[in-house]
Amino acid sequence: MSSPVLRVQVVDPSAFTPPYDHALCAALARVGGDGVDVELVTSRFAYGSVRQGEGYATREAFYRIAPGAAGSRARRAAKLAQHVPDMLRERRHARAADVVHFQWLTVQPLDVHLLPRNVPLVLTAHDVLPREPRAGQLRAQRRLYDRVDAVVVHSEHGAARLRDELGIDPGKVHVIPHGAFTHLAEGGAQPLPPELAAVEKPVVLCFGLLRPYKGIDVLLEAWRGIEDAELWIVGLPKMGIASLRATAPPGVRFVDRFVADEEIPAYFHRADLVVLPYREIDQSGVLFTALAFGAPLLLTAVGGFPEVAATGAAELVPPGDAAALHTALARLLADPAARERLAAAARAAAAGPYAWNAIAERHLALYRALVRA
Repeated sequence: MSSPVLRVQVVDPSAFTPPYDHALCAALARVGGDGVDVELVTSRFAYGSVRQGEGYATREAFYRIAPGAAGSRARRAAKLAQHVPDMLRERRHARAADVVHFQWLTVQPLDVHLLPRNVPLVLTAHDVLPREPRAGQLRAQRRLYDRVDAVVVHSEHGAARLRDELGIDPGKVHVIPHGAFTHLAEGGAQPLPPELAAVEKPVVLCFGLLRPYKGIDVLLEAWRGIEDAELWIVGLPKMGIASLRATAPPGVRFVDRFVADEEIPAYFHRADLVVLPYREIDQSGVLFTALAFGAPLLLTAVGGFPEVAATGAAELVPPGDAAALHTALARLLADPAARERLAAAARAAAAGPYAWNAIAERHLALYRALVRA
């Protein structure tokens, strides 16, 4: 007798991490084959199209009324007004699932009361705790971890925080790495804008949403005195950047807008070095994008970054240390052989411990254990 089909719902209400959501669902469907039925339940991504994989269904069931521009007060108010009815609708829909795996729950004081019942629940701790918490959020996040059956976290550092800082039952904490976004390197891609394509100097790339914790100010200070190279800071600002622009040293270009999936390959193929000068993090999707393109990495020693550096794919500097960052930038820009060693290790890591098939197998093993329990 064949085993019953495992029905998995992956839920990201706000579409916070579409590349991760789609990569995970595609890998689950690929690895599980006919024995797994995968559905992604999410909302429309506000900033553009998203590359979807094969073998799973996608249902945009959240926040279907979306007035105003992305990130506007009108859009946020509409989302909040729809959140409770949409979560209750998902609770009913979850009755058809064997496992429900939430990627993000961001209205924690409400969500802890709105989760599906009588079905195993998994929550991925992309951020162990909210970085800029509103009143009651931290306490409610702790209650969410207690409420679900398993918590997936992307690093041993994050697992230690869950166990030691928050007192989460170690038996429900599961370290499953983030995957390298190799699908972004496949298929067609748009070229760089002409003004960037014309650059002949080595390029250091800092990519991703611009937020205070990402240390852009430290990077600009570290760039002073770097010559015969350019620093590209690329991503949609989620903070004021006028002062950063005004005080940036020579050789810095800002591309301060959302960069769609089809544009990403051109930036990472062009980069001679990718730098992430974060002040704090657990793991970063940008890091795993860089790994997918075999880009050499310079990271700060925060969160789960040292675990990736242990593969040989990255060098580390202390967070907030502009002098150390300057020294490392200058040395790596002057040493193509060192960059190639990092790049080779990045390619190996993307094909090895951070390959999506292996990550999907670990998720499926967790789901099946929860169903058996």
